Amino acid sequence: MDKITTPTLQPVVCENVPNVEMNTGAVIRDLVNEKIVLMVGQFQHRLPDDMPYLKCLLVANVAGAEKVIAELKRLYRRLPAAIVFRVGSGFETGLSQWQEFFALQPAMTAVPFFLLADKVTDRARSLKRDFPFVDDIITRESLQDLSGKIEFVTKFKNMQLLPPEPEPAALPVSARKGKRLGYVLKRTFDITAASTALVLASPLMLLIAIAIKLESKGSVFYASPRAGKNYKIFKFYKFRTMVADADKQLAKLKHLNQYGDNAKGAVFYKVSNDPRITRLGNFLRNTSLDEIPQLFNVLKGDMSLVGNRPLPLYEAATLTTDEWAERFIAPAGITGLWQISKRGKKEMSAEERIELDINYAHRNSFAYDMWLIMNTPKALIQKDNV
Repeated sequence: MDKITTPTLQPVVCENVPNVEMNTGAVIRDLVNEKIVLMVGQFQHRLPDDMPYLKCLLVANVAGAEKVIAELKRLYRRLPAAIVFRVGSGFETGLSQWQEFFALQPAMTAVPFFLLADKVTDRARSLKRDFPFVDDIITRESLQDLSGKIEFVTKFKNMQLLPPEPEPAALPVSARKGKRLGYVLKRTFDITAASTALVLASPLMLLIAIAIKLESKGSVFYASPRAGKNYKIFKFYKFRTMVADADKQLAKLKHLNQYGDNAKGAVFYKVSNDPRITRLGNFLRNTSLDEIPQLFNVLKGDMSLVGNRPLPLYEAATLTTDEWAERFIAPAGITGLWQISKRGKKEMSAEERIELDINYAHRNSFAYDMWLIMNTPKALIQKDNV
């Protein structure tokens, strides 16, 4: 048997997490009613104590984690609630071991997998691309909300693992052919129109990029994960219209949300006269010029020109019930029924917006898309700063 090379980490102590190396079965039996999170590596940060039904177990390396997973399956036919793998020197070897393990254990794709790093670096981001089973990179500060993050990622992974609904056998052949033709026409139009628009808009995009850099520090583009059709998560591009640390200020402005505080239902976030928006950003938003980079998403196939808006993950996580999930059967799009009906208007509830999305999902067709595109120009200039 080949010798297992484990990651070399700094010798640190995890204060309140039991180590299961010596008596795996006994420890797991004591936690039969708990959701078990495997902390792989060595940790110096004290984990939160107020996590009901969530217990963290410390193992030194991937081999130890595999042993715990085997015991969970053998004793209780369960999988861990999540895996947290600490980044340190030599951790690439550990990630390769995980990759081999997941290839042999396809059921493990449903388990959230996090990299824990001191800070999120470009190198860590590249590892997330190289190892697709990594769901997110977290820092020590993020551990304070580990329970919520696990619940959130689990919900999305379960939605993405659902098989697509088969076409009804009773559907006439002509209708099935028409549906396929509509898809081909839509995709052909998306590629042609997006390519042409990017070429024509390239001088304007260059001017906007220069203006953004001159006005404020930070990246020209804003990229964030969004949920599109069938809850597919992709990186969504826009011109940056806010200050560089806008995401960190979000919690302070929740009381200004025009959709209100709907803790038990659908959640959207929009603030009139948002103080985080720059002067140039306000102009770009009101003229919809900040949306131009989404044409790259269209070319990649993440989005269509027409569809339902892809949602930030914290919003999409509230729409996984049967009542609202229908809005995700339609493609993600730059423009759509919501945009031409209500974009930029304050008097709109979260329920009304979702109903418009569901309405489009059921009426989705190439002809309807063309009608929506023809009615989009009058909606590009919005009246309210939202």
